[in-house]
Amino acid sequence: MAEFKPRQKNSASKTISPKHFYDEESWKTPTSIQRAWFASGCTTLLISVAKSLIMISSRSTGLRSWIDPVVAAIVGYVLGDLGTGIYHWAIDNYGTARTPVFGSQIEGFLRHHDHPSAITKRHIATNLYVGAAGFTIAVFPMNIFCTNPNLLAFAAAFLGCGMFCQQLHAWSHTTKGKLPRLVVALQDSRVILPRAEHAAHHHPPFDSHYCIVSGVWNRFLDKYKIFWAMEMIFFFIFGVRPRSWSDFNSK
Repeated sequence: MAEFKPRQKNSASKTISPKHFYDEESWKTPTSIQRAWFASGCTTLLISVAKSLIMISSRSTGLRSWIDPVVAAIVGYVLGDLGTGIYHWAIDNYGTARTPVFGSQIEGFLRHHDHPSAITKRHIATNLYVGAAGFTIAVFPMNIFCTNPNLLAFAAAFLGCGMFCQQLHAWSHTTKGKLPRLVVALQDSRVILPRAEHAAHHHPPFDSHYCIVSGVWNRFLDKYKIFWAMEMIFFFIFGVRPRSWSDFNSK
């Protein structure tokens, strides 16, 4: 069995200074590529919605033809919250700044624990362009070839959560006075991530409340220690320890 040894807290995020991370001017002014991916993701989503509505209208045989896509979209939204929790847990706990593909996200999430409010200073295109790029690549071909409105509605909702989750995350760190009333209303009704729900994540060892769309899965995942069980499996099979164990031992 791999030996359990403490590790320094947030060791993956030491390649940039806290001041540079917090005051990064490029966060406020997105590049043309970031704007293009963000616009592409939003356009792809609108096309998905429009195509679903057209297909439903052309095949409409009554209320059932409308209910099925709506249910599919709701299921996609609920599972999308779970998906962001799994991804957030993995990014928070495994890999380093040098990890291929995901290194910059790992570093960013770990720095976010040190400077939670920094995310509120990011332009929406800077915040969402990575998710928008993934959404475009995954969903655009479906917009062309998919002929099932239920499948398209599910995919758009599920993957759309991945595209917009970082903005919902940013809003959960923003004071109510700076948010539009509609956003506050959606937070208060728990349609999107409430501020208090996510605030529970921001306490060492950062090992709970990982879901960042609505947070509806957090209570179940934390109560039944689902992520802890996954961490134990990873540790006993691969000898890999999650960062949350190190943060706990470093307190």
